[in-house]
Amino acid sequence: MIRYVAFRLLLALPVLFLVSVGTFLLVYLVPGNPVDHIVGPFTTHAEYLQIQRQLGLDQPVLTRYWEWLTKALQGNLGVNLVPPVESVSTRIAQALPVNIELATIALVLGLIVSIPLAVLSAYRENSLFDRLVGVGTIGAISVPTFLLALVLVLLVAIDWHLFPIGQWERPTSSGWIENLRYALLPSITLAVGEAAIFTRLLRSELLETLREDYILAARAKGMSPMHILLREALRISSFSLVTLSGLSIGRLIGGSIIAEQVFSLPGIGSIIVNAAQQSDYPLVQGGVLVIAVVYVVANLLVDIVHGAIDPRVRRRHG
Repeated sequence: MIRYVAFRLLLALPVLFLVSVGTFLLVYLVPGNPVDHIVGPFTTHAEYLQIQRQLGLDQPVLTRYWEWLTKALQGNLGVNLVPPVESVSTRIAQALPVNIELATIALVLGLIVSIPLAVLSAYRENSLFDRLVGVGTIGAISVPTFLLALVLVLLVAIDWHLFPIGQWERPTSSGWIENLRYALLPSITLAVGEAAIFTRLLRSELLETLREDYILAARAKGMSPMHILLREALRISSFSLVTLSGLSIGRLIGGSIIAEQVFSLPGIGSIIVNAAQQSDYPLVQGGVLVIAVVYVVANLLVDIVHGAIDPRVRRRHG
């Protein structure tokens, strides 16, 4: 197992390096110059160039990348360029917990819904229930996130007044109960698509497992179909679900930008969007880098967990 973990870590290092390069170069695709958002209308050309030199924007790209990378490895992502000026790490540290909480709740909700649906659907294959689950999951996957978010806001929040919208309460200031009132609706928005994908994947894996020879032998011994499904088939069939669940954490953290915009949440996606509009390069770089690193680390942890529960994976890399 140690050799397997070391092997996965070695593979992750060049990926993280490429992520850093892509993240740094990405901001050069953003139009505009951050100095334009800092200077006033009466700034002279000499003052403009002086501000540009102070910010290091006159340096070659490789020099700026090396300086940025060495500081980032020390946990220093610099300061944002557009006032109010503060540490990029501080801004991200304030916003990232919002995304982590939404992604975690969405993942838990998706698993709670998808596992029973997939098990019952596989147990009653080709029944009316199975067909309804199939149609429902396709519909849930097809609905755009922004449309689902708007519908939930109009119905659940505005018409039914079940959940508040338009602000965010942190658990440290208002307690977890109040925090969950603001987090649950956007989390449901993110969970619907994940639950549909999980359901289809697990159902397919279960049906494939139920056709294995050892399952046929268990049936020949007189074991009940539900016992075989829950005790014999579900564990083997859950490997792919474990992998996809881990990948979903990174995807949900990075993909919650739409939910943030609709529900007015102070997450990292909103920070990146606003920074990109103002050409605030350090803030864009820091936010994208953190999301990318979270995604890579999530992939790494999924690989390790997969290797821990499935010896065949470890043997392939032994």
